[in-house]
Amino acid sequence: MIDSTAIIHPDAVLAANVSVGPYSIIGADVSIEAGSVIGPHVIINGPTKIGPDNKIFQYCSIGDDPQDKKYQKEKNSVLEIGAGNTIREYVSINRGTADGGGKTIIGDNNWIMAYVHIAHDCIVGNNTVFANNATLAGHVTIDDFVILGGFTGVHQFCRVGSYSFSAIASVIVKDVPPYVLVAGNSAKPSGLNREGLKRHGFDSDTINILRKAYKAIYRDGLVLKDALKVLSDLAVESDKVENMRSFIEASQRGIVR
Repeated sequence: MIDSTAIIHPDAVLAANVSVGPYSIIGADVSIEAGSVIGPHVIINGPTKIGPDNKIFQYCSIGDDPQDKKYQKEKNSVLEIGAGNTIREYVSINRGTADGGGKTIIGDNNWIMAYVHIAHDCIVGNNTVFANNATLAGHVTIDDFVILGGFTGVHQFCRVGSYSFSAIASVIVKDVPPYVLVAGNSAKPSGLNREGLKRHGFDSDTINILRKAYKAIYRDGLVLKDALKVLSDLAVESDKVENMRSFIEASQRGIVR
């Protein structure tokens, strides 16, 4: 299952049924768990841990040095990729840096399309979709079930909340609360991500409560501290509103408005 033209470093650890395509290079301190498929012309450098059942397509660069001038070849620079991810052509994912905790982390069951770049110290949750050419700067956090439209750019240190959605070519420079749809450069709120919530099984009562929360933040002309008081009241009816409220309250960069 390992092509004769592939180069595997003797210190790399591959499970018995890992497949590696022609001309791929697997470096030192790389481990790949069972069922993962590495396509042709892929380069994986370490320290990198890749979980089971991932599929990495041709011409990807995985686990190389962070693109950060402060990086000084420190040893605590790691990439961790979970299970069941699809990583398409020409994707680049860099390891972490000492300033960012040392780790770039990709969760499970993510769909990462062609030419996506995930920079150092990013944390990506589970079940996300990154369309072609989406780009994360360093230290970005993407929560579960986020969809980034093609050519979306996310500024360093931004957080994107669960079940949110960015339209094509959005430029995100502030935090995006959960369940919100954003668009534009710089990205502005464009409503609740209602269609996405329906597709993920949110019932009409929950969506209606989230619409009230969205209205308090974006439509009622309230300053943010007063909008958060409204969300505190609504959170009694739905833990989803509490998720939105706590996300906003914890924001360091401020939220899109």
